[in-house]
Amino acid sequence: MRVAVLREIKADEHRVGLTPEGAGELVDAGHTVLVERGAGAGSGFPDDAYADEGGVLCDAADAWREADLVVKVKEPQPSEWPSLRNGQTLFTFLHLAPDPELTRALVASGATAIAYEMVRTDDGRMPLLEPMSEVAGRLAPQVGAHALERRNGGRGVLLAGLPGVPPARVVVIGGGTVGTNAARIALGMGAEVTVIERSADRLRRLEVELGGHVRLVASTAAAVRRELQGADMVIGAVLVAGARAPHIVHREDLARIRDGAVLVDVAIDQGGCFETSRPTTHHDPIYTVDGVLHYCVANMPGIVPLTSTLGLTGATLPYVRLIADMGAAAAIRESAPLRRGVSAMDGRLTSREVAESLGDTWQPVEAVMSG
Repeated sequence: MRVAVLREIKADEHRVGLTPEGAGELVDAGHTVLVERGAGAGSGFPDDAYADEGGVLCDAADAWREADLVVKVKEPQPSEWPSLRNGQTLFTFLHLAPDPELTRALVASGATAIAYEMVRTDDGRMPLLEPMSEVAGRLAPQVGAHALERRNGGRGVLLAGLPGVPPARVVVIGGGTVGTNAARIALGMGAEVTVIERSADRLRRLEVELGGHVRLVASTAAAVRRELQGADMVIGAVLVAGARAPHIVHREDLARIRDGAVLVDVAIDQGGCFETSRPTTHHDPIYTVDGVLHYCVANMPGIVPLTSTLGLTGATLPYVRLIADMGAAAAIRESAPLRRGVSAMDGRLTSREVAESLGDTWQPVEAVMSG
């Protein structure tokens, strides 16, 4: 199979879909790996590293035209949409629920689009989203602490405080992978940390995982409003797989939050869990609504591309190998996790979650393949 590794063109995105070693593994298995020149530069992987592993260096147009399988990190940008075609498989993060235009473009292309964030194992794990959730969760207190600096418009609060000076109060909404990692790092930075989570079982696990050093609060609307009062940083870590993130904090709730406090919305890829959130970039990450700072960068792991690319390739490569070795159709039939990730195929939308978020119609992938 001809597998293409493209340079990401989304603003401030420096990750790449495969490391040179990952490309080499595909070459060793008998596949052709087309690597756009400069694709890995942002992650510290020069073209020569791919060439040494047997990759074929080319320009973007040739990679798109010749590829059977396109491996990316972020969703195709509008200038890339015309390059998608029927018979081609796209494997990348898509986050379609808040993006009807991209969804329509993928469906119209006829390509098979498999979303990393929708690949789910039988026990509900999302193995391709998980490493990037870990990165984003660990980054959230770090970028939030930077936003809290006075020069950025923040309250001028040091997370750890000082002897005789209380630490910052950090509230994490959601106790999954993102929330757990955010709480752990915020705790390590010396903050006073509260995690709000709706699952009683998850709260019990958090008690053990975090060593009893954070406040754990069962999630209700009233509990969220109560915990916002006095918070210096609020990290939104709410995920509904494939669907648009629910709004947990509403515009009127900002009045409860101190001026100069910061909201970090890690769910912004799925539309954001704060009503006042809108996507930002690493070059211009922060804006203010009603005196409250918002950090809503839609590709947070892109700021640490080397770590992120290594983690992502480690998770995705077994699935890339499966698609390359078997062909997309056979791999989708063989692998239930991969099948759950198919968002569009043969001109049909195949994700129920995306269809419900967009008010569109859909067909199960099994029905599309059998038809």
